[in-house]
Amino acid sequence: MSTTYEQLVDILTRLHDAPADRVRPEATLGELDVDSLTTVEISIRIERDLGVTVGEDELGPDLTLGHIAGLVDARQTAV
Repeated sequence: MSTTYEQLVDILTRLHDAPADRVRPEATLGELDVDSLTTVEISIRIERDLGVTVGEDELGPDLTLGHIAGLVDARQTAV
């Protein structure tokens, strides 16, 4: 997977105690039990660490980690 995906996993694991065996590109935020406060924190860290804005309202429970990484990649390319 992309470097962006690895950075996203790093952000997620620093903020949320998701079991390592469940963290994979096709895992959704809902499957990983990411709550709304953690979603806000992930959004803030993506902007700070990766330089693009992904609003917490865009990070729904059905969004996969792979999709989020793709979204970040697309926004980094557009900048």
